[in-house]
Parts: sequence; C-alpha cells; structure tokens
Amino acid sequence: MNALELLAHPVRLRIVHAMRGERVLTTAQLCARVPDASKAMVYRHVELLEAGGVLEVAEERRVRGAVERGYRLRQDRASLDPEAIASASTEDFRRSFAVALAALVAEFDAYLDRDGADPVADLVGYRQHAVWLSRDELVELIGAMRQAIVPVLSNEPRPDRAQYLLSPIQFPIEGPERT
Repeated sequence: MNALELLAHPVRLRIVHAMRGERVLTTAQLCARVPDASKAMVYRHVELLEAGGVLEVAEERRVRGAVERGYRLRQDRASLDPEAIASASTEDFRRSFAVALAALVAEFDAYLDRDGADPVADLVGYRQHAVWLSRDELVELIGAMRQAIVPVLSNEPRPDRAQYLLSPIQFPIEGPERT
C-alpha cells in the first residue's frame, strides 16, 4: 500500500492526528480518542499503519499476561512526499480531500460529544475567506502560515494545553482573468 492509500482513510488519518506531538499511545488509548470507530477497526488500522511504517513500537509491557504496545508516530512517514503529490491524479486529490473532510467532521463530532465541550470557551473557529492572490502572493501566504504553525508543532502536552486540530485549506475558486 503506497503512502497516499495508507493515509487516505478517515480512521487512519484520525489515528495520525492523535499521535502527533511525540506521543506514545496504546491501541486502547487510541480507541478512546476515536470513540465512534469499533475497537476491532482501530486495532486493524493501527496494524496497517505499523506495517506501512507510519507507526513504530516505542515500548512494550506486560499487562495481565498480554503484551501491551505503545506506538509512536514516525513524522517522516506521516505525510506525502513531493513526488507522491506531483504524481497524484485528480481523482486522488478528490478522494484525499473527501477523506480529510470526513476525518475533520468526525473529529469535530467527537469534540462536541465530550462532556464539558464548550466551543465558545475553547475558541473554536471555522472561517472562510475569499482572497485574490497571485501565485507569488499565495506562496508568501503559505510560508507565513507555516512560520506561524511550525514553532508550535513541537509543543508537548501539559496540564494547561489542549490539543487543537488546525486544517489550513486553500484552492482557487475562480481562475485568473484571461486577456
């Protein structure tokens, strides 16, 4: 299974989201993070991600006679390389976007279903802005967003921190005027 196929599934994408930030989680802990998927489904997708090299076993310990594994995300394998993106078809992009949206909706539903979910206090936001940009301006904007996000990617969990899912999406809704 190639990287695109491996990551283009809503449950696997949610597992990858849950593992971000150098976390080590067991499959049971992942089941709690993806409560709308069956345990069997989460276990199956963890196995696929491990076999595909996206997850690695970080620790093992005996629990009531069974071996419990803690998994860690391999950051270098958890995204598509430029060659995979360049060779993706229009249908690959369509399917990947649908998976990303399905995972985003599932994550948002799981958030709203939690006890004490408070979108106002948690500063939940989802806005869309239609802006006119040249290619150079778009590249500059993407760079500025990366500069804002990259420094906080290495933040570790603490009692005063909540994990937020940021999903920057950009695509043209109208082409440039032709003269």
